[in-house]
Amino acid sequence: MVLAHEIIVNGDFRIKPIELPEDSLEKRVKEIVHKAFWDCLSVQLSDDPPSYDHAIKLVGEIKETLLSFLLPGHTRLRNQITEVLDLDLIKQQAENAALDISKLAEFIIGMMGTLCAPVRDEEVQKLKNIKEIVPLFRAIFSVLDLMKVDMANFSVSSIRPHLMQQSVEYERKKFQELLEKQPNSLDFATQWLEEAADDLMNQKYKNALPAGGGASGSDEGPVPNPVAVQNHAYLRLLRWDHLQRPFPETVLMDQSRFQELQLQLEQLTILGAVLLVTFSMAASGISSQANFAEKLKMIVKILLTDMHLPSFRLKDALTTIGEKVCLEVSSCLSQCGFAPFTMDKEIVLKGQIQAVASPDDPIRRIMDSRILTFLETYLASGHQKPLPTVPGGLGPVQTELEEVAVKFVRLVNYNKMVFSPYYDAILSKTLVRP
Repeated sequence: MVLAHEIIVNGDFRIKPIELPEDSLEKRVKEIVHKAFWDCLSVQLSDDPPSYDHAIKLVGEIKETLLSFLLPGHTRLRNQITEVLDLDLIKQQAENAALDISKLAEFIIGMMGTLCAPVRDEEVQKLKNIKEIVPLFRAIFSVLDLMKVDMANFSVSSIRPHLMQQSVEYERKKFQELLEKQPNSLDFATQWLEEAADDLMNQKYKNALPAGGGASGSDEGPVPNPVAVQNHAYLRLLRWDHLQRPFPETVLMDQSRFQELQLQLEQLTILGAVLLVTFSMAASGISSQANFAEKLKMIVKILLTDMHLPSFRLKDALTTIGEKVCLEVSSCLSQCGFAPFTMDKEIVLKGQIQAVASPDDPIRRIMDSRILTFLETYLASGHQKPLPTVPGGLGPVQTELEEVAVKFVRLVNYNKMVFSPYYDAILSKTLVRP
């Protein structure tokens, strides 16, 4: 269930080749065994006459691997592989000293080129430059291992749409079984949704007050719809205190993913705020310099890379960022022929950048609010529609923000598919007026 869940909610899910840790016992044993095998093959092929026992076994493994890459409609390719890599015929040729192992290798490489993904074309092409048989076979198996990973990832992307519905039903069924055994398994989720409803109603009530701030004609604030409450609840997860508060049961499996999104958004908020104050302080034409804007963004991103670490000190990082930013701004102004960046402006800019360390900093709060507004708009618009327009001031971080938004909405939509019946039941009681 965990693997199926990961495949569905993580659009970037990829199976990766296994890489053993350096100096690990497992890696040393593997290297020793592989070396012994290839040394044995080299000795057999060097005999007079050569012995092809090991080589034929390798050809058999290669044949099975190539056949495993074929789809049901690949009849012609299947016939070619079966005919050319006929092990009985190859054995007869070996016994009669008529086996041309180089010809077999040439056919194998050609078939690999036909079946591999475009990303492997270069590796397959390099095989043609290897003339010695043993190094060639080692390289062939190395590339075949990569092709197996490619095929596995292709299969994952193919089954994702079919897996989704089955996974939704299965996860809901398992949660229902848990709920029947432990009736309090929705307590935290209920509290989470109730708080979101209260928060949203308070916001709507404040917005409904007359301009003078007096009481409106009714004591009752407007009741939000259930979808708006759910969306607001998901946004609150991006500001969750994971150390002090239990995570809602229905999103517990994705807690680490929400934490990761939360950290990414915090970094984007800081990054966006720094860029906004910088472009505001510098000459008006400097932000239009594409290379400068990208370079400045990259410098700030690098210096904020470790924000997730407990040892990270934001104030110290922003001090360093202020120094770097002022150097880059001065250099760009000089190269573009603008008026130089005065010492007074430099002091002000460094101060504004350092002020971003405080969560109450006005610029930081504006960036935070606009990011949440963007996510809320995208969530409300539905996943099928294009991304909404990025609010003002977020242009420099638009690419990064849109990447986070896509991950967030994918996560939310799947969670809704699984648990919407429970959310609807909770909110049907929460949103009813007494």
